[in-house]
Amino acid sequence: GARFIHVAYCFARYVMIEKTKKLSVGTGIPFAEAVKRRPKDVGVQKARRRVAYSKLLQILQRQDFVLKEYRKK
Repeated sequence: GARFIHVAYCFARYVMIEKTKKLSVGTGIPFAEAVKRRPKDVGVQKARRRVAYSKLLQILQRQDFVLKEYRKK
């Protein structure tokens, strides 16, 4: 349900940040720190979260649909 989707989103964000940290070591690009920073405008932050959350939900629903169709065949 919604709680699982939220946990999956938080986990995916954490994994993305950690992987970016490892890949940006020694490059002089502070990308990982920029990702972790919170925008000053709370409205922008909520809009970004909504977009990412809905995109993840669409991906999970599409994957579920494909798996169900595959099992039927």
